Amino acid sequence: MDDTHNNRTSLAKGAKDIAKEAKRQAAKNFSKAVDRASDEYSAHRSYNRFQNEDEEDDNYNAYTQQDGHYADDAANDEDGASSDATEGHDDEDEIYEGEYQGVPAYNDGKPRDSQVALGQPVSDSLKSRKELENERQSDEEELAQQYELIMQECGHGRFQWQLFFVLGLALMSDGVEVFVVGFVLPSAETDMCVPNSGAGWLGSIVYLGMMFGAFFWGGLSDKVGRRQCLLISMSVNGFFAFLSSFVQGYSMFLFCRMVSGFGIGGAVPIVFSYFAEVLAREKRGEHLSWLCMFWMIGGIYASAMAWAIIPHYGWSFSMGSAYQFHSWRVFVVVCALPCVSAVVALTFMPESPRFYLEMGKHDEAWMVLKHIHDTNMRARGEPERVFTVNRIKIPKQLDELVEMQNESANPVLKVLFKIQAELRGIWLTFMKCFNYPVKENTVKLAAVWFTLSFGYYGLSVWFPDVIKHLQADEYASRVKIHNNERTEDFTFNFTLENQIHRNGVFLNDRFIGMKFKAVTFIDSSFINCYFEDVSSVGSLFKNCTIVDSFFYNTDIDDAKLTNSRVINSSFHHNKTGCQMTFDDDYSAYWVYFVNFLGTLAVLPGNIVSALLMDKIGRLSMLGGSMVLSGISCFFLWFGTSESMMIFMLCLYNGLSISAWNSLDVVTTELYPTDRRGTGFGFCNAMCKLAAVLGNLIFGSLVGITKAIPILLASTVLVGGGLVGLRLPDTRANVLM
Repeated sequence: MDDTHNNRTSLAKGAKDIAKEAKRQAAKNFSKAVDRASDEYSAHRSYNRFQNEDEEDDNYNAYTQQDGHYADDAANDEDGASSDATEGHDDEDEIYEGEYQGVPAYNDGKPRDSQVALGQPVSDSLKSRKELENERQSDEEELAQQYELIMQECGHGRFQWQLFFVLGLALMSDGVEVFVVGFVLPSAETDMCVPNSGAGWLGSIVYLGMMFGAFFWGGLSDKVGRRQCLLISMSVNGFFAFLSSFVQGYSMFLFCRMVSGFGIGGAVPIVFSYFAEVLAREKRGEHLSWLCMFWMIGGIYASAMAWAIIPHYGWSFSMGSAYQFHSWRVFVVVCALPCVSAVVALTFMPESPRFYLEMGKHDEAWMVLKHIHDTNMRARGEPERVFTVNRIKIPKQLDELVEMQNESANPVLKVLFKIQAELRGIWLTFMKCFNYPVKENTVKLAAVWFTLSFGYYGLSVWFPDVIKHLQADEYASRVKIHNNERTEDFTFNFTLENQIHRNGVFLNDRFIGMKFKAVTFIDSSFINCYFEDVSSVGSLFKNCTIVDSFFYNTDIDDAKLTNSRVINSSFHHNKTGCQMTFDDDYSAYWVYFVNFLGTLAVLPGNIVSALLMDKIGRLSMLGGSMVLSGISCFFLWFGTSESMMIFMLCLYNGLSISAWNSLDVVTTELYPTDRRGTGFGFCNAMCKLAAVLGNLIFGSLVGITKAIPILLASTVLVGGGLVGLRLPDTRANVLM
């Protein structure tokens, strides 16, 4: 009886063992078939040439590798184990195409601690720094080729267009910041009673802030990421731009605008680096050029808002006589809206996958790339398409020597050390931009950025000032001069404009609820006169005598009484601060409209450059545009009227925009990923330095001579264009 029971038990156990072995063999065969099919498809897309050599030698004939793991997630050879592909499934379960299977495990090929390193590569600790850098360079070249194939598989679709509009808002904010400087400069200086010695500092200090911001944020983006740096820099810009509209002192206003410029300085280098890293090669030139249009949109937005808001004195309000919130401050608030919108939209976008790979973060990069692929495929109506990439080559990570601090150190010292370490890292990355093979390209790019910016910003400040100078000459030619007039017992309740009164006598006259606009009294006498609710814009009393007169709620103060004698007269409730108004201003509307036309003229050049960028080449467009822009400057000799100067402004802007677009694309493609933000930031910093010098030099020549600005702008533009033609062509480049 016991023997019978034992035999039955043995038979049952044997049957279970046979079934278990059959199931294990079936799972093993299934896994091999899946792996072969995957490899055939991968070979078709040329991914398998990027796999490690030990994986290529494995033809799925061995059950295990040296590290005790199955090739490509094969089944464990222990009894009762199942493969990853079938674990958790019954025999009848199916794995649907497109089903999420998790992040593929990344094997870097390094031996485990318990593994004998026989036949393995030499340990990194035994290699020189140069050997490690050469290996990293080789890895980066392989990654660049593979990443291009991956982006082709992800396609160009909804994700790229979403990121396009988000980054476009950030680039639009940069354009707005540049135009805000010129638009609020006259109003801010008048409103804050800025003396002539302090005039012009606003434009220079904002560009200086943008210069340092471009270098800092561009370099930091190579360390901590494109998205994170752009979020922080845009937040700094938005906060201080908004704050600047409320401060009253000119020094505090300068500080806020400088920090605001420091924040927005990171927009251009990060935006183009970020967007280029999610574009395939055949799409890069065209779509980076389309992205440039947002800078033009920012200029149009700023011009239109200035035209609609600043000249309207009714937009302002006051809180007593101490706090004045004029219309130009409303304009500053409105111009901060694109920046705020960009910050909100950026919170929903992922980090650049190319940056993740450069930092060795394989899993994070794979997740972002899968998100890009799935977003585009769903938009195409193909949600079943599977993201076939299972492992991506990452460059060898080189350890940097970092001085360790005591754990018990002061928290403030820790923060300072962290800042010091980041700044040192930015500087070291910057120095790498002057190493072979990018050293020569960095010098050439810096020269082209400097010359193009010097000519563009120099002429941009010169054109409007020349137009205003022509308008002022015409306005002065229509001045009315009154000599030796005598007015007695008369009430003035209307506006006096563009007049000069010499040797006049005003006896028992009343000036009530009226305005002096560009009126000058010279050697005149006011005897027993009454002034109430009087404003004087651009008006002066020179060498005048004021006797027994009464002033109530006027803005006539010592600054307007030049060398005048005040005898037995009183001033009550005088208006404090610098009173300003744009009512009936002869130039306010016109200046903003001219800038609006000049910015709008960029549109045709933007469209042409976007359509032809990948057809005729970046360098041909860069050099040709700069040379044509330089030649167009010579026609300024014929600019003797406002209409001719406006036409020349539009022509110059339309020709130069192609050079800007080409330069953005070339700079993005010439630098490898690990120093792309730093290199672009340095070039953009040179751009802002040239803007400062251009404003100072060209601004000082307004009304003096035409020869120097014209020859200077033409020379630097043509010279920069010839240098640009010597840069390497990047049309066929993959992103290193």
